[in-house]
Amino acid sequence: MTYRIGNASGFYGDRFSAVREMLTGGPLDVLTGDYLAELTMLILGRDRMKDASRGYAKTFLRQMEENLGLAREKGVKIVANAGGLNPAGLADALRELAAELGLDVKIAHVEGDDLVARADELDLGKPLTANAYLGAWGIAECLNAGADVVVTGRVTDASVIVGPAAAHYGWARDDFDALAGAVAAGHVIECGAQATGGNYAFFTEHTLGVPGFPIAEIEADGSSVITKHPGTGGVVNVGTVTAQLLYEITGARYAGPDVTTRFDTLSLSQDGPDRVRISGVRGEAPPPTLKVALNTLGGFRNETTFVLTGLDIEAKAALVKDQLEASMKDRPPAGVRWTLARTDHADADTEQTASALLHVAVKDADPKVAGRAFTGAAVELALASYPGFHVTAPPSDASPYGVYTAAYVAAEKVPHVAVLPDGMRVDIAPSVSTRDLSEVDEPALPEPLDHGPVRRVPLGTIAGARSGDKGGNANVGVWVRSEAAWRWLVHRLTVAEVKLLLPETAGLPVTRYLLPNLRAMNFVVEGILGEGVASQARFDPQAKALGEWLRSRTIDVPEVLL
Repeated sequence: MTYRIGNASGFYGDRFSAVREMLTGGPLDVLTGDYLAELTMLILGRDRMKDASRGYAKTFLRQMEENLGLAREKGVKIVANAGGLNPAGLADALRELAAELGLDVKIAHVEGDDLVARADELDLGKPLTANAYLGAWGIAECLNAGADVVVTGRVTDASVIVGPAAAHYGWARDDFDALAGAVAAGHVIECGAQATGGNYAFFTEHTLGVPGFPIAEIEADGSSVITKHPGTGGVVNVGTVTAQLLYEITGARYAGPDVTTRFDTLSLSQDGPDRVRISGVRGEAPPPTLKVALNTLGGFRNETTFVLTGLDIEAKAALVKDQLEASMKDRPPAGVRWTLARTDHADADTEQTASALLHVAVKDADPKVAGRAFTGAAVELALASYPGFHVTAPPSDASPYGVYTAAYVAAEKVPHVAVLPDGMRVDIAPSVSTRDLSEVDEPALPEPLDHGPVRRVPLGTIAGARSGDKGGNANVGVWVRSEAAWRWLVHRLTVAEVKLLLPETAGLPVTRYLLPNLRAMNFVVEGILGEGVASQARFDPQAKALGEWLRSRTIDVPEVLL
């Protein structure tokens, strides 16, 4: 009998009704939720600055107010990382809620990831938040002690899935293959509807509607089937699962606190309608260090967008740029970034399509310099600049921005504590077996495709892509759906070609990793996102659409593949 673990949240702000949908849509053993992202930790850090009793995902508490009784009635365990910076506070709030609802529910939590009070000792600087990525064994300890609900702080996204599976099957700490299989399943479902057709490159081939949330049916050896409740929207196929496997990874080794998962060993197969089997996953001992997510307040930022309409777009942009920078010359912001988006069309039949957008963003340590001093100077040009002058928003005050960095701390220096339903505290030791992380040797390339004529078409005609962020870096996973297409792609889509297709990456370090078992490759672009999503360094600060930009670029594709 497989163990059915569902997911009802891929981020803080995901579909509120998903918890009830998952509890009523079909059988489940465990319902999980991922509420924490790099940006979320900064948001929670600012919440905690205002009120020390906060720092957790308040949405989760409201979801439990509506659904805790239903979960108890159906015998479904709840595991979520919604505790954020204050898992103990969320656990207390859940106990109060259960008492108000008249429910006998055993609540437990996992803590120890918050290292901000030890930042100096651990040489982490002076961050606003500092959280180590803990693993699954604290969750497993809580469930083995009879917990109905387990909330955590910063654990790896997959840990909320791995922990319940490890507890249910009684896996040992060195059952690395089984653990790796559960990590792969967890990595697929932790981002919610991205596994069931959301954000999917080939979405036009299916009716998406409102996609259901995913389920991993995990077996005793760690293999799994990814599926969803019957009758829900979306689709689960090899493509949707491949896309999610490529999301926010680097190479073949996917390191975690409990196991390093070898993504180059897994196999995918369609197991029926809306069912994809993941098998063959191999695991290795984890690295001896834990990743620590650091968020600091970087200063203040502001922005203005000028609308440039009709003729002489470049000259209009140059004029207002010179005027604004001259007006700020006595105290210029520390950082100024201009971006001209040529959204205008010649001889356009609407004013909007005749217009381009000139965006200017500023950063400074002084909120006054980045605030009205900047936007006021921009608006004061209204009657003294280019013809047709207007902006998209009124003057505004500056807002704080964050800077994300990653650090690494020896696992034995990070406490990992399971606080059981009866209040007993259990220390979770780090893995005894560890292995320094290294890249696998690049696999042998297949023979190039012997093809005839080519046609210039968008790359996305035959290739899918999924992109995302890791701090200041972006990754773009690209895959194809036939062996012939793979034999062409692996030789054609090199790092040099990507830099030509995506000029923003030309001056940046780009690394290509191959995953032949998925007919996929992953490109990691270093530094394209500046200091991370919270710093708003570029138009698409989380690189969510970087893959779609790549797919839209034209390239010579063999006609035999079209």
